[in-house]
Amino acid sequence: MDNDLIIRQELEKDYPAVKKLVKAAFADELHSDHKEHELVEKLRQTDAFVPPLSLVAVLEKKIVGYILLSEITVGESNFTSLAMAPVAVLPEFQNQGIGSLLIREAHEKAKDLGYTSVILLGHKDYYPKFGYKPLGDFGIQLPFDVPQEYAMGLELVSNALNGISGRVHYPPAFFD
Repeated sequence: MDNDLIIRQELEKDYPAVKKLVKAAFADELHSDHKEHELVEKLRQTDAFVPPLSLVAVLEKKIVGYILLSEITVGESNFTSLAMAPVAVLPEFQNQGIGSLLIREAHEKAKDLGYTSVILLGHKDYYPKFGYKPLGDFGIQLPFDVPQEYAMGLELVSNALNGISGRVHYPPAFFD
């Protein structure tokens, strides 16, 4: 990937560009409701939004990628974890490693902020390379019906999900 790529925290002035980017990134995605850009806007208005975990990838002053990790809880104990949604790269910049860089940077920042795990719904062949495992391995379930191989979790800290089980609780923004 180009050495001129910068990953930084999203700023309020980036919101319009991020909206366009997310919309474009998911436009041709079959397994999408094509409302990911609306989810981002709704999450920014919630307590689940963690500004340092809303990241953009910038290349030659153009925002070409975006990732958001927001707070969720798991099980009756309300264990705090993070949801990764969405990860988006402009179509003309896809398959160049930008998404991978965003994911790795988001993981590092989350760990630095004291978070210990990330949960996602995503491509079963893509996320395992980052260490994601089926949620069922942890005894955790999503609150909606999806094929199990698409529901995954990652421990940012060893054994972070030991003893954690139950249903994931997303902010209402995920269901609006």
